[in-house]
This record gives sequence, structure tokens and C-alpha cells, in this order.
Amino acid sequence: MRQLILLRHAKSSWDDPAMPDHARPLNARGKRAAVVMAAVMRDLGLAPDAVLVSSARRTLQTLEALSPLLDSPIIEPMDDLYLAPWERMLQTLRGIPETVRSVLLIGHNPGMHDLALALAGHEAMERGTAPGTKRLAGGYPTAALAEFAVATPWAELAPGEARLIRFIAPNDLPEMAA
Repeated sequence: MRQLILLRHAKSSWDDPAMPDHARPLNARGKRAAVVMAAVMRDLGLAPDAVLVSSARRTLQTLEALSPLLDSPIIEPMDDLYLAPWERMLQTLRGIPETVRSVLLIGHNPGMHDLALALAGHEAMERGTAPGTKRLAGGYPTAALAEFAVATPWAELAPGEARLIRFIAPNDLPEMAA
């Protein structure tokens, strides 16, 4: 069984409207949320073998907040993941070597939400049995994390071919209420 972790970048700053979107950094709330999600990942023992991350500043800063990741994964920043639609993200995941058992993908909406919904499949979303299924159906907030179990080889990953294990958003956690 393979593991796929989808993490949307944390909240970014809009303080400088003239700044190019690709260069926008995290704001203070985003930095705090990323640190909280890093603790969640450690508590759950989520230790990816590989990290695929958009080359945008906010996604790279989200990754920095997760450090150090357990087991020192291979990290690959990718221009192709910047604002990628879900189909492009899925194609990227299909290229992962079969020796990789766990992948963390850090990217952007709406592609991240669409990918999560596609992987879980329509029937699974209607059944709503996995923790966080209803929350996932309602949106994919910044710094939210979806964990999937994947039974097929990466090269054969397709819509409906993953099982949602959990969906966690920072606002659901008491640490972010303070």
C-alpha cells in the first residue's frame, strides 16, 4: 500500500499587491498554521519518502515550516506544479518511481481540491465514511492536509483509485483557535 499526502500551501500575504503571485510569501497566520500542521504530521507519523513541491515562494516556505521531516525525504521543487490543474498533478504523481512508498505533494488550489476529490471518487465522497470527508467536500483551506492510501502502482493512479484516510484543516485544531 502506498501513501499520498496532499498539503495545500499555508496562508500567503497580500500586503504588496504589486508583488508577482509566484513570489508571495506566507503571512504570520500562514507560518503559524504550517508549524501546527508540521506537528500534526509528526504526531501521525507521516514520513514521506519524496516531496514534490511547487516552486512558488509560499509552497517552499510551507515546506520549510515542516522541517525537519522524518526520514529526510527526497525533495523536488517543480515549476510545473505552480497553480497546476488536478490533471497535471495526477500526471506528475504517475511519474513517481515504484520504489517510493509515500509522497507528499505541496501545491495550490483549485488543483489540490480537485485532485483530492477526483482521487477519493464520487461514491466515497457520497458515503462520507472517512474522517474529514464532509470537510473535504466543502473546500480545501490553506495548510489543509489530506492523506490517502493508494493500492495501485503510481503509474496507474486514476480518479477513484485512492482511499481517503483523513482530512485535517488547521482551523479544526485547537492550536489555531488561540
